[in-house]
Amino acid sequence: MSDTPPIRILLADDHALVRRGVRLILDQEPDLEVVAEAGDGAEAVAAARTHDIDLAVLDIAMPRLTGLQAARELAALRPGLRILMLTMHDNEQYFFRALKDGACGYVLKSVADRDLVAACRAAMRDEPFLYPGAVTALIRNYLDRVRHGEEPGDRILTPREEEVLKLVAEGHSSKEIAGLLFISVKTVQRHRANLLHKLGLRDRLELTRYAIRAGLIEP
Repeated sequence: MSDTPPIRILLADDHALVRRGVRLILDQEPDLEVVAEAGDGAEAVAAARTHDIDLAVLDIAMPRLTGLQAARELAALRPGLRILMLTMHDNEQYFFRALKDGACGYVLKSVADRDLVAACRAAMRDEPFLYPGAVTALIRNYLDRVRHGEEPGDRILTPREEEVLKLVAEGHSSKEIAGLLFISVKTVQRHRANLLHKLGLRDRLELTRYAIRAGLIEP
């Protein structure tokens, strides 16, 4: 592998200690190199614009943009980029959402030292990677739900409404949200009104509770 350039990796996690530990795992491999780090999803998208990267490793639960939201934006921004989700959530809801949003692998933090390197290499071979034992259990669970008519319907919110909801729930003002998303304050207010109407909610507190249930922010 010495004649082949290393796989250039963007690593995004809002916990500096976790990033440091994951970087140690990756950088000790001759074919892997972390070339950029980010502390949240928005930073990850920005880093992808300024760095040549082959693979993004994203935590799911991050401020501003979640890893899932960032994955969706990265997939649109750089169609050839491989994306891995690094998470502590052993949960089929996140798994299927990750695949929909462009991820090709799903690695649990609890076994990152065992699985992450293999997942990175699999991603670059265009092979999906899931932690051992997950595939059968998740697919069986999903098919059972489909057979019983419990398949999740289409998403209620648009991607932009979801971004606004997350920022509202994190306590940002309309002016701050407008600045973060590069839209007008009036547009933010319209999105907030649409969110309340669509979800049948009354105020910011109820929007925040909804965002927690939807996995957009941590309680």
